[in-house]
This record gives sequence, structure tokens and C-alpha cells, in this order.
Amino acid sequence: MRRAPVYTAIIGTLLLSAQWMSAGVSAAPLAEEYLTSGKLSDGVTALKSQLKKAPDDDEARFGLGVVQFFQSFEHLGSSLYKYGLRTEGAFGGMPAQFRELLPQNPKPETISYSDVRQILQIWINDLNAAEKTLSAVKDPKVTLPLHVAKIKIDLIGTGSLRDVTYLMRTVNTPREREAANKADKFVIGFDRGDADWLAGYCNFLAAWGEIMLAVDGQEIFNCTAHLYFEKVDTPYPFLLEGSRNFDDVWRFDRPLISDILAFIHLWRFEMKEPARMKVALAHLEDMQLHAKSMWKYYLAETDDENEWIPNPKQTGVLRVKVSQEMLDTWLAVLDETGLVLQGKKLIPFWRGKPGKQGVNLRRVFTEPRIIDPFLWVQGTAAVPYLEEGPITDFASPEMLGRINSTFGGVRFFSMAFWFN
Repeated sequence: MRRAPVYTAIIGTLLLSAQWMSAGVSAAPLAEEYLTSGKLSDGVTALKSQLKKAPDDDEARFGLGVVQFFQSFEHLGSSLYKYGLRTEGAFGGMPAQFRELLPQNPKPETISYSDVRQILQIWINDLNAAEKTLSAVKDPKVTLPLHVAKIKIDLIGTGSLRDVTYLMRTVNTPREREAANKADKFVIGFDRGDADWLAGYCNFLAAWGEIMLAVDGQEIFNCTAHLYFEKVDTPYPFLLEGSRNFDDVWRFDRPLISDILAFIHLWRFEMKEPARMKVALAHLEDMQLHAKSMWKYYLAETDDENEWIPNPKQTGVLRVKVSQEMLDTWLAVLDETGLVLQGKKLIPFWRGKPGKQGVNLRRVFTEPRIIDPFLWVQGTAAVPYLEEGPITDFASPEMLGRINSTFGGVRFFSMAFWFN
């Protein structure tokens, strides 16, 4: 996916920025009680009950969406733990804090390919539920102030709660200790635009889940799942013997190297459920719409109270200035993304006469075929989707120069992650 679990990266950024937070936020919403106690299931029940009594309570609705979002990762993490995801066995040098945060199950169940698909389907269902809740938030003045660094998650389903400051507490640099100590006071005042922001991320993650279920991964599972899970239902039981520690690749362990080569070789996926590609496209289109909508609400704000993403007149908790130039460039990127997803502009084809043809990305989703990354790099896999038409501005020196001058090259990707 586009990034390692999204919530982990977000929390890391928040913790490093905690020393800059400002005080003075209204009383905690109902959702915070369950987020900070780690009782997410109880929170879903309580917030749904509140919405039955008060259907117009968008603070409760926003809080429910946030709880459901975090709950999706609890369900995913507990399933991976149940089946013995090799968080310790795959790498010998894993830092102690990560081994404690994501321990490997000493008594895992055997995982099959159908189990993997079920895990993905549950994750998609959870993300869809959160996105549906967040999309139903309508009040432009809704707020949801949260002590983000105090949120607790049962990441492996054993009742062992970890708050998001856990990793900070296992390291000893002065800056990290200071950030962890201030976590209790670190509040973000989420508002209406942030509901769109989180809904957009739900769509992005669900899109990748649908793509993974659209393809047939049975063979790559049979041949390489033993590298990632302790007990695997595979027709090749000999694969479970010998070293499965990636550190041994430097010792030229022949079976391990052959397993890695097999994994690379098997990156050619037939379609198993092609209709899911259209569902994935719909998620990406919704993501783009949420990304546009959130800025409508951000720009309408006149306060400056612990903003997650500020408009050009605000400061924000991260103390990162968003200039009007940055905003204008980003909105141009979103508009161009929408045109590519709609098939109104084409991705440039990198072979043949430049500028004559382009790839219609929309048709890649609506007319799915075998996915072979190597043939895409070569160009032959793109042939069924080649058309003559306007090429996206993303390929123009003017747009690339504008992005580079506004965001500073590589910095664009970190800003895109933040902006959604």
C-alpha cells in the first residue's frame, strides 16, 4: 500500500510535534473515553446508541468514524497475530520495542489462502463502515478535540493495550522523552474538513484491499507464504523446513534465496474477481472527492485552535506553514488526478513516438486483465489501454517544475501524505 500502516506513521508525526501544541480545548467528546481506554468495541456500541437517541449529533458520528477506523487495525492485527505473522522469526535484528509492540504468536494457527482473503475482506468491511460513518458527517461546525497520543489499541487481540506513545518511551533521546512526557496534553482539534480527510484515507486503503482480492494470489501464497507466516497450508511442506530468516540471505542460504527469487518471479496475477477492480476505482474517485471537499471546509475556518491541517491563515499543531502557493498547487494536483481517474487525460506512454499515445488508467480498472508489473515496465502490458488524446499535465515540465518549486522535490511526497 501506499505506506506502512497509515495510523502508525501519523501518530509518529504527532508525537514528534507534541512539544508545539497549544492549550485550551473544549470538554472531551464521548468518543475519547473509549479511544483512550482502548475499549473500541464498547465505543462503537455507545456511540451508535447515542446516534439513535440524537441522530443529528455529528460529534458522536465523527467520533464513531474515528473509533471504527482504529478498530479496523485492531481486527487486522489480531488476525495476523492469530496466524503467526513472523514479526520476530523473519528478522533477527528486530528492535526490542517493535518485538514487544508486535510480538509473534508462539502458538499460531495454520493459515490458508482463503484465510488471507477473509482477513482482507474483514479489513475492507471495517474501512467501508468507517468511511460511511465519516461521510455522513454534515455539520460544517462540528469539532472533535482528541488527546491523540493517549489513544490505546489492542493491536494483537490479546487484551494487551498499547498507547501511541509506547515506542517513544522505549528510546532515550531528550527530544523523544520530552515529546512523550507532553503526550497527555497534546490535543488536536479535528473539525469538519478532517472528517473528509480520514474518509479519504479509508477509501485509499479499501481500494488497495479490493485490488488484492481482485487478483488470484493462490500460487504466490503456496510458494512463498512460509516466509511471512509460521504455519502455512501449502502443497509444498518442504518449504517450512530450514531457515526462513531474511538475515541469512547474506550468508547465501540457497533455499532462502530461491524462495525470494520465486516471490519475484510470481508477480504475475490472473484476475480472480475482476469486478472488484471497478470497486477499487470507485474508492479512488471518492478519495479524490473527499480530498477536494476537505479544503472547502478548511478554507472556511476563521479560528486557529489546534488545527490538524491549517489553511494559509492558520498555524496548526505541527507548526508547518501552508502557503497559498502550496494550496493552489495541491488543488491543481487534485484536479489533474480526477481527470486521470475519469479517463479524460492519459498517462504518457514511454515507448514509441512521444506524445502520440497515452494509457487510459480508467480502463485499466474497468477492463481488467492479467497484472504483470514487469510487462508494464517493458510497455507491452499497456498496449490494450493505449489511446490518442490529451496527456496529463503531470508529464509536463511546467507542472513538474511547479511542484518542485512549491514543495521542494521529495518533500512533495511527505506533504501529499499529510494533505491526503
